[in-house]
Amino acid sequence: MTNQTRIPPTELTGVFGTVVKVAARRMVGRVPDSMGVLAHHPALMRASMGIGRKIETLHELDRNLASYAVMATAAFVGCSWCLDFNYYKAHNEGLDEAKARQVPNWREARVFTPLERHVMEYAEAMSQTPPAVTDELSAALLDALGPAALIELTAKVAFMNMSSRMNLALGIHSEGYADACDLPPLAPRASATGDVPTEAVGSAP
Repeated sequence: MTNQTRIPPTELTGVFGTVVKVAARRMVGRVPDSMGVLAHHPALMRASMGIGRKIETLHELDRNLASYAVMATAAFVGCSWCLDFNYYKAHNEGLDEAKARQVPNWREARVFTPLERHVMEYAEAMSQTPPAVTDELSAALLDALGPAALIELTAKVAFMNMSSRMNLALGIHSEGYADACDLPPLAPRASATGDVPTEAVGSAP
């Protein structure tokens, strides 16, 4: 990690810490510094990871759409850790990696379908303060996805907002997951008023 966190990481200890370290090494080959930061408050870490895992197991929303939604949220908020990790996940889970790479620049990219664009528009609208979701956009997604998938989309964007904003406040940045897989860099996000700049994610060509 090239940037220091605002709270120094601490050791993951106890049974829960051991389980987390084993799972992290199995998933990404090492224990991320971000986990060491959250280890200062094991109960909160346990709660956050628990709801995250439960949201991950939901299946009403297409997995690619879910990936684009959370990555668009992370790009809008400016969380390089979240972008890096979810780009890595898209690669690791066999999702559409080429499209995932274009998510930060989805408004200019021409690879997305109208539904995919609506999903990312919804993610960005939800992430504004105050939220700017319109009746028209919600109705279009309800018609295309159905109520259960739209509710799931909303929950996943909401959870990513919590995670992204917490990471930014704590100074948790990209940890090189995409680099480790030699993924090409994510498309840069076109500048817009209010955007928070993020570090480059992925390996340079």
